Amino acid sequence: MPEQIHVRGSVSIPESELSWRFSRSSGPGGQHVNTSATAAELSFDVANSPSLPDALKTRALERLSGRLVRGVLTVRAEEYRSQLRNRDAARTRLATLLADATAPPPKKRVPKKMPRGINERRLENKKRRSAIKRQRSSRWD
Repeated sequence: MPEQIHVRGSVSIPESELSWRFSRSSGPGGQHVNTSATAAELSFDVANSPSLPDALKTRALERLSGRLVRGVLTVRAEEYRSQLRNRDAARTRLATLLADATAPPPKKRVPKKMPRGINERRLENKKRRSAIKRQRSSRWD
């Protein structure tokens, strides 16, 4: 198992900042499901993490505000019948969530001026269509 979860650039979260909880998984699996704790729940305290720089921390807290409970992000994985595979899935999911949440904001779109030729062609087509429709509806008096 990796020692750290890579977030972005040189930022990584050490295993010591993560807390794990295991419980019985729901769904199919027969008698095995009733006896083993294969579901993995991974928690990471975003608000009090010393490994996240302040800029990334505030960005993550803002973007993940709907998922956080008192500054703690929790990810649950129970799709596999093996605890080890569920641990890996939870770790991957947490890394993806944090990478997306700490990504820099997208560049602002700069509106471009429409070229004159394009605008003139558009207006010419509109006039042509208008003339065709006007011809169709000529009055029969």
